Amino acid sequence: MRTTTLPRTDHPLTAARLREAFLAAGFTVDGLLDLLGAPAYTALARSETVPALRATRGDGPLPTLVRLFLLQENVPHARVSGVLPVDDCLAAGWLTADGEDAGGELRANVDVRPYGGPSGEDWYIVSDLGCAVGGAAGIGSHDEGVVLGVGGASTTLAGLTVRTPVASALDLGTGSGIQALHAAQHATRVTATDLNPRALHITRLTLALSGAPDAELVEGSLFEPVGDARYDLIVSNPPFVISPGARLTYRDGGMAGDDLCRTLVQEAGERLNEGGYAHFLANWQHVAGEEWQDRLRSWVPRGCDAWIVQREVQDVTQYAELWLRDAGDHRTEPDAYAARYEAWLDEFEELRTRAVGFGWITLRKSGAQEPSIVAEEWPHPVEQPLGETTRAHFERQDWLRAHDDAALLAGHFKLADEVVQEQVGLPGSEDPEHVVLRQHRGMRRATQVDTVGAGFAGVCDGTLSAGRILDAIAQLVGEDPVVLRERSPEQIRLLVEQGFLEPVV
Repeated sequence: MRTTTLPRTDHPLTAARLREAFLAAGFTVDGLLDLLGAPAYTALARSETVPALRATRGDGPLPTLVRLFLLQENVPHARVSGVLPVDDCLAAGWLTADGEDAGGELRANVDVRPYGGPSGEDWYIVSDLGCAVGGAAGIGSHDEGVVLGVGGASTTLAGLTVRTPVASALDLGTGSGIQALHAAQHATRVTATDLNPRALHITRLTLALSGAPDAELVEGSLFEPVGDARYDLIVSNPPFVISPGARLTYRDGGMAGDDLCRTLVQEAGERLNEGGYAHFLANWQHVAGEEWQDRLRSWVPRGCDAWIVQREVQDVTQYAELWLRDAGDHRTEPDAYAARYEAWLDEFEELRTRAVGFGWITLRKSGAQEPSIVAEEWPHPVEQPLGETTRAHFERQDWLRAHDDAALLAGHFKLADEVVQEQVGLPGSEDPEHVVLRQHRGMRRATQVDTVGAGFAGVCDGTLSAGRILDAIAQLVGEDPVVLRERSPEQIRLLVEQGFLEPVV
């Protein structure tokens, strides 16, 4: 890991000129895939660079740029000069010369990673050296000011964010600027904050090199640097790691337990405009004698609906080992490693923490007197991006809140696209033991229904009201239609809430 002087933003070699050179050489996501091949390309995400090094042995503009900016290899001056304006790159601080003359070698001062935008845009994410290849999977840095590049958490947050046009967006704890870059595509004004001034500098480089509008960049912690300003969209991939102390700024929250994530969520309500969304990635404690869902429901600010999804749970030993490896502590002296491990376990014991959950929290400022707060565990694969799924979830909550059981029975519904029915039972049996509805889009949910629920969902095409469909089913199965109408709204409500049925309005 080398933390270097960052490129200047006031040099005549503008990021726009460098971007032109990158594009001309094919230094893009598609170009990388073509050059490296799928196995070497995916190996980079595992922090394995040997296949990529083998694929870039030859001359040419693209192998040169890959070795220089993505693999952080020293490259001969003569090889680079055929691709980039070397003197300007040296003066602007993008490159450093290791030799005394043109016969020496050049190295990059920052990591630059091609990144594909949602509509096929060619973007570039700048980060500190060694902090993009493989993301945070064991970067081994003890430098508290290091700025990470693209990782799984970054892309997860970008994918689940609602992307409707807005007037104002806030990227809180911007890091290398990935969320600000996405927000700049649909927000008139973007503000990005970070406690680390190095991160703000790198965010400016990311935006400029990607051809995006500049953002308002403000230094400070949490919401403090923006005062009482309100936004239509807030996104944050904060330093959510629950750790003893705040040794590493890029990942450690610096507050006791999960207090940093709790504070972010609780204070977001006052910073959202009506109808605005806030999206957070977070870790949270599983405390002895307390349900994690109740713990997180207590975080939700007044006037906000919330959708909380727990994606993973680790016991305290797994969690400590993960982040000890992330900082490279497993490569220190055994006694030092054991002491750090003990400190983590002491912290968890003091906080009565039995496990740690990871997932995402989405708020929507609804102003509802009876807010919808859904806290669920969903460790299964989902289809990214989830922005439209997230938006539709909250729209369904609005609809359900406005419709009692009588209105539900009078409503018309249609089966959502790409929902299939699966029947499980013994071969030759007359009736299935289980009937399951399964989604192939979005959250890819599966839910078990009874034969009435399956029959109801199967005929929902928007033409008949729910009540008339239930009356017809009652006649077919010989059941009292009044009784069926009384017991069916709960199941219909669940199917609507989970997106299997869509109200026809």
